[in-house]
Amino acid sequence: MTSKTAILAAAVGSLFVLAGPAFSADDSSSEKCYGVAKAAKNDCAGGAHACAGQSSKDGSPKEFVKLPKGTCARLVGGSLTPGK
Repeated sequence: MTSKTAILAAAVGSLFVLAGPAFSADDSSSEKCYGVAKAAKNDCAGGAHACAGQSSKDGSPKEFVKLPKGTCARLVGGSLTPGK
């Protein structure tokens, strides 16, 4: 890997680190959006596990991600309540 590539990779990676804590669990400006999480990209516990990042399939109606309020209603498959 060249030094330019390494610097670019570090810069892009730092953007994700800084964006991670933007939505805390107690943030009143966010909501749980069920049915839109990709496999292993869920937030918090689900029905079959106890940790974030352990969902096993895309779009599971029992898994959620935290999003800014009002965003979930605009996503295909998004729901504010868990499915079955």
